[in-house]
Amino acid sequence: MSIAILINVSFVAIKKGIFMSTLEQALKRSNKLFVDGIFIEKLTSLVKIVTDSKNSHRVEDLVDYYTKGLSNILADLGIQTDIVDNPIKSSPPFLIGSRMESPELKTILIYGHGDTVPLQVEEWHEGISPSELKIIDDKIYGRGVADNKGQHLINLLALHSVLKTRKKLGFNLKIIFEMGEEIGSPGLFELCQEYKDYFKSDVLIASDGPRVAIDVPTIFLGSRGALNFELEVTYRVGAHHSGNWGGVLKDPGIRLSHALSTIADKNGKILIDNWKPTSLTADIKERLNLLPAIISEVLDIDENWGEPGLSPNEKLFGWNSFSILALKSGDIDVPVNAIQPSAKALCQLRFVVGTKTNEVISSLRDHLDKHDFKDVKIITENAINFEASRTDLNNIWLQKVESILEEFYGDKIHVIPNLAGSLPNNCFTDILEIPTIWIPHSYKECSQHAPNEHLPIDLLKDSLLLMTNLYWNLGVSDHNH
Repeated sequence: MSIAILINVSFVAIKKGIFMSTLEQALKRSNKLFVDGIFIEKLTSLVKIVTDSKNSHRVEDLVDYYTKGLSNILADLGIQTDIVDNPIKSSPPFLIGSRMESPELKTILIYGHGDTVPLQVEEWHEGISPSELKIIDDKIYGRGVADNKGQHLINLLALHSVLKTRKKLGFNLKIIFEMGEEIGSPGLFELCQEYKDYFKSDVLIASDGPRVAIDVPTIFLGSRGALNFELEVTYRVGAHHSGNWGGVLKDPGIRLSHALSTIADKNGKILIDNWKPTSLTADIKERLNLLPAIISEVLDIDENWGEPGLSPNEKLFGWNSFSILALKSGDIDVPVNAIQPSAKALCQLRFVVGTKTNEVISSLRDHLDKHDFKDVKIITENAINFEASRTDLNNIWLQKVESILEEFYGDKIHVIPNLAGSLPNNCFTDILEIPTIWIPHSYKECSQHAPNEHLPIDLLKDSLLLMTNLYWNLGVSDHNH
């Protein structure tokens, strides 16, 4: 839905007496951020700060995002902030803060991450630098535009529009920003445990990931988990000439390939029963059946891939998937006529709640042994893992936020039980024990984690109005109590 239609919907609602009269002023204030170029200016300054957490040599480089990027924005919101050391040594620190208007009001926790994946400088379109914001054909390019700088900037500026218009938010605010999400959020779990009383809130409302459809607001309530591991077969030291030794020396590549084929069949169906979830219930299926049947307008999906009998949305949001992220046996760019000494595969299980995660590796070991692959070693050290988590569909905060978004949008929105990707959502659901509402401001084709990361300007404009309206209404007394 376009920005003009969204504003028109709000005006109709105002005439019906649904909103206080000054909501119109708050929406106009947010719209003016684009008209005057302020939004682009602020996003430019954030993207300019290189925050590649994987390749950063100094923690100070990442902290610049707090001190030079977010500090003025948060100060304008009256948020008292503090940079706290990561409980895990040599990991990036956190930025925490609060704005307390009244102990009688509800408290909203917001989260964002300022770190990005590597820049991949040489792979972007000609004339585009990932650390310099550039607008081409109504799209904004730059590393972090979609993941996650642009998304949390929208939320902060929407809060700003509400505060400057009403002179109060109408709720209390807590914040957590981190600079290590792209490397597995080290220390976030421990931070939430240590600062549990400080972060005490009624709900998390945050933004990450893509919408189901670019023109329809989306809510998701959690994320799939991710468990990475390596499978390795090693038989000897050094490669041996295939003419002299072929046929009498075990080939680790062949052995590993056959071992992998017992984990998932030729159509991607998981073959380890203990890796399958028990949470694809009737109410989850009902929600997923309301989503568009077409997953993407750009990329054709493989209908017969994955678990038989499930719809594409059920496979993506309600089931588990096994992937081989990388394979290695020798050097494919410089091949030699030799039997390699070893072979390795980097694998990943994406999983939803209802999966016996503490039994994934032991089940894999039993499965490989049963199929005569005791020579395949499982390596789990240094894997980046996220737990699966999900807020209940019957949660009162979902009902509240969904109602506000649909009133403003003028139609049904998309609600999914969890993102298909992974986020550190369990830190909030399991440690802080609060419901989580995620409202993404991106779309599937944004090229996050890839060269040419971007977002359409219209999507950013619409999202800013959507969040301005949401925060405004959450600060109205009948919604807050």
